[in-house]
Amino acid sequence: MDHSEAPVLEALRAFRDLGYVPFNPPGHRQGRGVDPRVLDVVGEAVFASDVIALNGLDDRRMSQGVIQHAQELMADAVHAEHAFFSTCGSSLSVKSAMLSVAGPHEKLLVPRHAHKSVISGLILSGVSPVWVSPHWDAELHLAHPPGPDRVRALFEAEPEAKGMLLVTPTDYGTCGDIRAVADVCHEFGKPLIVDEAWGAHLPFHPDLPWAMDAAADLCVTSVHKSGAAVEQSSVFHLQGDRVDPAVLKAREDLLGTTSPTSLVYATLDGWRRQMVEHGEDLLTAALALARSTRAAIAELPGLRVMGDEFTGPDLAKSVDPLKVVIDVSGSDISGYQAADWLREHQRVTVGLSDHRRVVAQLTHADDHRTATALLDALDALVHAADGLPRPKPVDLPSPDELQLETAMLPRDAFFAHVEQVDADRAVGRISAEMITPYPPGAPAVLPGEVITKDVLDYVRTGLDAGMQLPDPSDPGLTSVRVVVRER
Repeated sequence: MDHSEAPVLEALRAFRDLGYVPFNPPGHRQGRGVDPRVLDVVGEAVFASDVIALNGLDDRRMSQGVIQHAQELMADAVHAEHAFFSTCGSSLSVKSAMLSVAGPHEKLLVPRHAHKSVISGLILSGVSPVWVSPHWDAELHLAHPPGPDRVRALFEAEPEAKGMLLVTPTDYGTCGDIRAVADVCHEFGKPLIVDEAWGAHLPFHPDLPWAMDAAADLCVTSVHKSGAAVEQSSVFHLQGDRVDPAVLKAREDLLGTTSPTSLVYATLDGWRRQMVEHGEDLLTAALALARSTRAAIAELPGLRVMGDEFTGPDLAKSVDPLKVVIDVSGSDISGYQAADWLREHQRVTVGLSDHRRVVAQLTHADDHRTATALLDALDALVHAADGLPRPKPVDLPSPDELQLETAMLPRDAFFAHVEQVDADRAVGRISAEMITPYPPGAPAVLPGEVITKDVLDYVRTGLDAGMQLPDPSDPGLTSVRVVVRER
């Protein structure tokens, strides 16, 4: 295929050059109706590029195949058989993928460290999860993708399960053994879905692990995370015959918007062209920058750059080096404090923070200037750390204590007759809501799970220490939403 083409961008340019006068959405009419104060911040070009797909980028019958051709080019670029663009982020893509494999009351193997979007998919669909324990690192309090032995044991115990979902890389950049897990799934005749939201860049460099090259059947990527497309840009890729592409498209149509934004389509299209033409060189430079940046951070007192300790037996298979995980506990501060201080005092933001770490993600867009800004900010943080208050302790449960009893399906508990009870009275009750440290967005408590004191103490002390909990109906977590007990 001719990857110098960019059909969406070409259609967008033609729409402008031919001077169409639209009387269909969007109502701002390429920015002419937008408040000048908005244009002053956002810019006119954003609105000029906001064109409806139906009878905009294409005609009313979509007979030019603009979006279809762009998706075919994307599939070819990453060695998949089909690619589908999503303008609602991978939160929608992963739900579409799950529903294409399993339906209401059917079983699906799901790792317990999955993102809240996966749990939302379980709630919406009524799919029954068979929980796969991740590789827990009790010392570092991290979860890594599960290995093939656990997958095999669960398929043997639950042969009616329709397939499996694997999350790799994690928010910390740790990667599972996709090939080994895929081989087990295929031995049982089951498809493997890979939630590779953090791995959109992986297909474009030979030194990085890409799910389609490792025999995954269906893979979800968030291009806005590690690529060069606007927020909400996601693609899911399909190969083989274990998942019907027509079924996948129907599930996406069920969940997706009927008003997709051309901004997502155009930036996905342009990013694919850029990566095919220049991706390996750009990522080679990014990997070199990551190595030098890691080495420089390691020289700063009180900071520890992590990576090698994530891999090994019963841990991760590999790591994405562009995720720079920095342990700040040697400076006697928490990751929450570090993230807040870096933003307020150095105008540097990081993607993830927890009780002891921050994660700075590098992409092909970074260079010596941005890396230097990160290093200077971290150096300033080290010197300021003594003046920060001591971090509040977080009651960290053991891996066994994190694995709660499932008493109801997530869907049944979420839609059950519920009540709000004081947090202390919630112990032993069935949760009707998610309680999710965000990021990384893996719920500590799910609807349908029995709440324990250990996990409740963890999230309550975490909240006091700076943890973000966006899900609970009571943001202060003085009370919890639980299923009403039958009398």
